[in-house]
Amino acid sequence: MNPIATVVAELALLGWLLVPLSLLLLAAYANWTSNPRKLAHCWTAAKSLFVALMAITGFIGLMLLADGPGFATGLPEIGAQFGLFPSGLALWMSMLVGFIGWVIIRYADDYLRGDSGRARFFPWFLITLASVLVLVLTNHLLVLVGAWVGVSLSFHHLLTLYPQRAAANAAALQKFIISRVGDVCVLSAVLLLHHHYGTFYLPEMMAGGGAGHSLALQSASVLLAIAALLKCAQLPVHGWLLRVMEAPTPVSALLHAGIINLGGFLWLRLYPVFDGFTPGHGILLVVGGVTAVVAALVMMTQSSVKHSLAWSTSAQMGFMLFEIGLGAYTLAFLHLLAHSLYKAHSFLGSSRTVVASHSLAGYAGVERVQVINGVLAAVVAAVILSAVPALVEGKLVLGTLLVLACTAAALGIPAWVKAPVRASLLLCTLMLLPLYSLLHALLSPALGSTSNLVLPLAAQVAGLAIVAALAAGSLMILLKPLSRISQALHHYCCEGLGLDLPLNRISAALARKTNSLSLSGAKPTNLNKVIPLSSGERS
Repeated sequence: MNPIATVVAELALLGWLLVPLSLLLLAAYANWTSNPRKLAHCWTAAKSLFVALMAITGFIGLMLLADGPGFATGLPEIGAQFGLFPSGLALWMSMLVGFIGWVIIRYADDYLRGDSGRARFFPWFLITLASVLVLVLTNHLLVLVGAWVGVSLSFHHLLTLYPQRAAANAAALQKFIISRVGDVCVLSAVLLLHHHYGTFYLPEMMAGGGAGHSLALQSASVLLAIAALLKCAQLPVHGWLLRVMEAPTPVSALLHAGIINLGGFLWLRLYPVFDGFTPGHGILLVVGGVTAVVAALVMMTQSSVKHSLAWSTSAQMGFMLFEIGLGAYTLAFLHLLAHSLYKAHSFLGSSRTVVASHSLAGYAGVERVQVINGVLAAVVAAVILSAVPALVEGKLVLGTLLVLACTAAALGIPAWVKAPVRASLLLCTLMLLPLYSLLHALLSPALGSTSNLVLPLAAQVAGLAIVAALAAGSLMILLKPLSRISQALHHYCCEGLGLDLPLNRISAALARKTNSLSLSGAKPTNLNKVIPLSSGERS
């Protein structure tokens, strides 16, 4: 190993490790002091820490790219000494955490100015992101479990930022109960993996190549699938996600852009320890796919922007888990990154979303020329994917999804544009295919060896059925929005099909037993009580 490169690598990894530690120390200091001037300095220091995290991560990424036989930096070996796992996945996730954290804290600095919850928001926000960083960077599964629990417990304090809001506290209680079940599943799965491999260290497990089909591995896959479904607000435990909307916008942005994605990250981190298609893959494929279809349809019926975004998050998480179930890990990772950035922007700019939504009033379906555009895009995309199946890893279900994406984009081309412009826009929709191929090539090295998972026939049939259901429902709403079937579908979807009622009743019963607030909400007099708003909400 190059001695100079080794020293530089040690310093860089040490800096990487010190960022979450610094966030924790800064949170402790901010919680201790009440001096407004010192607290202002804390906010500035936090912004600088997130910028430093992005810079350090970028530098480590460059070293990882340069690492090789001719220029050995010793990053993996040095990382193991620090308890870190400097892989491509950790680098991309660390960069994402730094960027999202930097954006949200800058937004919250103004949004919560003069708000009673500002002092409580800051330390718990830093603790939450420090826990996420530990979860992303660690190479030890027990530390991963501790960080997983730490993220949930610290984020609970953000959801209950306003103690006087009864409905918000009730929703947070529901999430708290669900999260504890998920914690038990993750811990049990980790113990089963240790039983199979005899180690808690991830690199050592991955070196084993997911050997064997033992009962321990199969059971661990099921438990990890359940944990991911609970974390990602999938049916039928999705209700809490819709009820935590009373939290301030920066908290909602952090939840939808970061915390809720951790179920997918857990699988992207641990899939190499499994060998082929497991029962856990099957659970993710079916439940994630069904959630994606249902949540996507319900999302289009919501009048509240925040509720629509919440259903959108549930649908997108369903798609991500569906892709993991298919073994399309790179696509799922791309989905995770894109959704995080998109949803942070959507929540932080929700006021602009309200203005933009007014342009959709009176929508009465697509015109004939738009249908022709959609059919052309679908045919050309299908021909291209048939000729180059490597674009979708030879998976028919993924190819069908890409064809639908091109079709949807083409249907959105306005009917009034002139033919030359329409042709240019149609060409742009087909550029989704090479763009996806480029992003796939960029991200796939971050996941290491992604062996082609062979799907059983039943899984392929289930996947195609889910995609067909999504296409049928979407086309019905697009082409015949005023038809009797569409109107009936709209009526039932407005209330989310009532799929969260069983969990609500269970959670309410548990709440009553613990003398807590029931999930049915507080008394009407309390709900109608005027509650002070933050400066951001007032604006």
